[in-house]
Amino acid sequence: SKDIIISGGENISSIEVEDALYKHPAVMNAAVVARPDEKWGETPCAFLELNEGAEAPSDEELREFCRQHLAGYMLPRHFVFGELPKTSTGKIQKFKLREQARNI
Repeated sequence: SKDIIISGGENISSIEVEDALYKHPAVMNAAVVARPDEKWGETPCAFLELNEGAEAPSDEELREFCRQHLAGYMLPRHFVFGELPKTSTGKIQKFKLREQARNI
């Protein structure tokens, strides 16, 4: 139900943005959630877990990479690096990430 982010009237599929991020060679896991935004209502916020030994790419590098695969309005405004919260079965707990995104 919250896999759609509504940003400035445009519907953004968080799964589509995640698929683009997974194509980056440094990204092991990606989760995209809505982050409240005064101007747009919501904007995509990406949480990334990097491959072992991979160096964190800059926000601008990730935005440029995503721009090759996504429309401009779908690009994440914020990137957060670190271990993603998961259930015992390995499913990413997006509700915890939404909470974190609200406080960025």
